[in-house]
Amino acid sequence: MKLLRLGDKGLEKPCVIDEQEKIRDVFSLIYDFTPETLSNKLIETLIEADLSAFPEASLKNQRIGAPITRPRTIFCIGLNYRDHATEANMKAPEEPILFSKATSAFSGPNDTILYAPHTQQLDWEVELGVVIGKAALNISQEDAMDYILGYTLVNDISERVWQTKRFGQWIKGKSFPSFCPTGPYLVTKDSLKNPQNLSLWLDVNNERQQTGHTSSMIFSVTKLVSYLSQFALLEPGDLICTGTPPGVGMGKKPPKFLKIGDEITLGIEGLGEQRQQVVAL
Repeated sequence: MKLLRLGDKGLEKPCVIDEQEKIRDVFSLIYDFTPETLSNKLIETLIEADLSAFPEASLKNQRIGAPITRPRTIFCIGLNYRDHATEANMKAPEEPILFSKATSAFSGPNDTILYAPHTQQLDWEVELGVVIGKAALNISQEDAMDYILGYTLVNDISERVWQTKRFGQWIKGKSFPSFCPTGPYLVTKDSLKNPQNLSLWLDVNNERQQTGHTSSMIFSVTKLVSYLSQFALLEPGDLICTGTPPGVGMGKKPPKFLKIGDEITLGIEGLGEQRQQVVAL
């Protein structure tokens, strides 16, 4: 099942893409896909519902919002692809590297990327996003899949100077508004059986920059969910960004960064595509 939200910012309506690939407005069943309403039980309800009874919606002249409302927490994993660690001239981690993004960075899949006046090194990162479906604390890797709602596409936009030269935590370079485009939809785990068998890609101005595969992750999806639950309560709607394959701008020789007017396109097998343009703040 694919969850989708359509409409202007703050006015999005929840939709489901049915088996015939028709978009169904399910607002009469659920007011929105929020941390308060998201659960594995909700997915069971939607699966059992007669989706043909709900009005059909159209993408025409419609903004695609993030597939869920703003999560309570956005967890991020650094250097989770061995070849990305190599291009960053860093040792592959023995434990997951954990940081976070401010939830105010959360945005729709095709919303513009803001380029602030003090921006110097704006970079891209295609990533598999994992959305939590029920509260998880200190769970085993074997049980982790029970706590996952589904998967989505994320562009973990980063400002590298803020991240690496401004001291303190990476969150500084990860949290500006528009730095977490998410969607276009959330694919529930019943429809995507193996998150470790997905290809990823990203282009800038129609030139391929990143190509990867989730089988190359150092730490798997279930390992990450279990690991994070040792240190924090994972709650419904929480987003885990699982790391990026090689090909980011700071890894190029010489480094290559985004500028105003650039267009980014990216996708993950089975999870759709995004398209963003970089605009001046």
